[in-house]
Amino acid sequence: MTLFSIKRRGLMLVLSSPSGAGKTSIARELLAIDDNLEMSVSATTRPRRPGEVHGVDYAFVEPNEFRDMIDDKKLLEYAKVFDYYYGTPRKPVEEALASGRDILFDIDWQGTQQLAEHAGEDLIRVFILPPSTRELERRLKTRAQDSASVVANRMAKAMDEISHYPEYDYIIVNTVLEDSVANLRSILTSERLKRKRILGLTDFIKQLREGS
Repeated sequence: MTLFSIKRRGLMLVLSSPSGAGKTSIARELLAIDDNLEMSVSATTRPRRPGEVHGVDYAFVEPNEFRDMIDDKKLLEYAKVFDYYYGTPRKPVEEALASGRDILFDIDWQGTQQLAEHAGEDLIRVFILPPSTRELERRLKTRAQDSASVVANRMAKAMDEISHYPEYDYIIVNTVLEDSVANLRSILTSERLKRKRILGLTDFIKQLREGS
């Protein structure tokens, strides 16, 4: 008897949150324990910083090349942040999805909206919320890397970002990191098992009916 191998199409898992809600920590933990999940590598026109590796931290490109990528529709989403462009190259994502690999995106609500225009049912959107405004402010202050004015600006921006929560499929309130990671793993497992992502299911069912 030959066992039929069921393959699955990959998915795009987006995490968004206001700064300080714990999105990066959750993403780091999930990547460490899930071998079939990889982080999306953005292209940027920002100069490479010491220690950064091309193709790992970012794909560093010249401004003219980035503009060509926009014109040729080689980006799934992009944005200008201060003086530099950042975007998600289309080809590596599409290749990963076709091979059954899942891609994790750490992007804001604007980037998520752009991805939604291209990704269709491949996209799973998760919004991370802090347990309270007071706790969010405490986390921002204890990071000890921002001035009081920067923290105040981030808090003001957070309220606008949180208002976009209805655009997401799932909500996680990040009170305890371990619990949030466990909840995200449950979401990922459920989405991976959805019928629409299973390839060759019709042939598999046919074999079952034939007694194979």
